[in-house]
Amino acid sequence: MQRLAQSPTDPAFVQDPYPFYARLRAAGDLAWWEDYAMPCAASHAAVHALLRDRRFGRERPADLAPPVPPHLAPFYRVEDHSMLEIDGPRHARLRGLVLRAFTSRRIAALGPEIAALAHDLIDGLPAEGAFDLLPGFAQKLPVIVIARLLGVPEDMADRLLHWSNTMVAMYQAGRSHAVELAAAEAAEAFAAFLRGHVDARRDDPRDDLITHLIAAEEDGARLSTEELIATCILLLNAGHEATVHTIGNGVKALLEHGQSVTTDTAAAATEEILRFDPPLHMFTRIAHEDAEVFGHRFARGDEVALLLASAARDPAVCAAPDRFDPSRASAPHLSFGGGPHFCVGAPLARLELQIALPILFDRLPGLRLADAPRYAQTYHFHGLSALWLTR
Repeated sequence: MQRLAQSPTDPAFVQDPYPFYARLRAAGDLAWWEDYAMPCAASHAAVHALLRDRRFGRERPADLAPPVPPHLAPFYRVEDHSMLEIDGPRHARLRGLVLRAFTSRRIAALGPEIAALAHDLIDGLPAEGAFDLLPGFAQKLPVIVIARLLGVPEDMADRLLHWSNTMVAMYQAGRSHAVELAAAEAAEAFAAFLRGHVDARRDDPRDDLITHLIAAEEDGARLSTEELIATCILLLNAGHEATVHTIGNGVKALLEHGQSVTTDTAAAATEEILRFDPPLHMFTRIAHEDAEVFGHRFARGDEVALLLASAARDPAVCAAPDRFDPSRASAPHLSFGGGPHFCVGAPLARLELQIALPILFDRLPGLRLADAPRYAQTYHFHGLSALWLTR
């Protein structure tokens, strides 16, 4: 296995990680990333296979798990019950309960509400001069949608964003002790807020996702309050974080390539945006048993990094993969993951993009970049620090 070095916090890499991914793919299905001290799956074949290989998962074997530092206990009290971080029957049970409440019918019914919200947010953008699309549109739309779906107060959107961004920083390269302390504090506050809201919904059921998850618990499915809270936090964090980045990255790519989106082209454009410049670049998995994969011997407890963004640029599955082409008939990507942990929010994210982007370009047909966009220092996420535009 070839060994390659590349700091994930290097400014040049943050702005354009794709040349390094090409080097990794050229080294084979698996290559060793020195800075992470683990093998990485860079090809589409390897990422696709490892996402579905039941010998790997997200949960570290209990006897190999390091002790949780006391200052991070509030953070892991949430994460230990998160659907994203568990495997096996417990994961299947929790995922089944969420999917029973997070139905395609419920998601599809949000279409008119997403359209109305997109129009309202565009109405609130400055009529003259440059404006940053991220806080005015890209951040607000997904967090308000997921708040309404869950049934939490919409006027909490700014607080929810703060808690979510603070918790998600735990998964970024080069995190500091200060980041850890802030994430633990945010997790504790987030959980306390949701615990109160869950208690209120038990006394006053509504037609919202929290009420439906409570009903599943009461129907004997044994969804604990801790699991319910962790699920709501996961849906809020994942339900807005990735979509914010995808809207920003997508509008950037469209404007840089002289493209726009209509209702007729929205589905294909959405898939190409997700393929070309996805919001999450790395997803790690842990070997649950000794296994040999693509010529490498994994010991139980070993980690492997799946480079979702590299897989989408693999020329073995996509012609001219470095070209942005929103009219592609097929744009294979793994931006929502795969296997048991395939993103439950994928249908909602797609719906938001397919509705919001055509409205944005229809309402603002003269939209153009006011400044060169730059990506934020958030790897292994990949999103812009700002997107300054003019009408």
